[in-house]
Amino acid sequence: MSEKAREKSSKDEAEEVKEILSVVSTEIPTLIKNIIASVFSEEAGRNMGKAAGAFYKELKESGMPADAALRMTEDYMETFTGFGDLLKSVGKGNTNKFFIHHPKRPESPRQEDKEDEE
Repeated sequence: MSEKAREKSSKDEAEEVKEILSVVSTEIPTLIKNIIASVFSEEAGRNMGKAAGAFYKELKESGMPADAALRMTEDYMETFTGFGDLLKSVGKGNTNKFFIHHPKRPESPRQEDKEDEE
């Protein structure tokens, strides 16, 4: 391949990458905003409430103590809200805070940590 042909090929590839990045930079934020809107809509809130209620009820009916069922239901709901927080952070371009432990509940010791202490 001649030098001119390589230069033309490189310019074509660069232009193609530029076009792809342009589309991605406009489409991805719109996609994230739409996902966030669907997660935090009134209907989504109703559905999450119903899901949490059904989850709690099922745990209780299976014989789970009320305090354990409540704790597990809270964890279940945090899954939804954590996902929403992640989407918000990504939409703003900030994912650092998502990877910091959630301050609401103290971290339980990991099994590896317990074994190290013994």
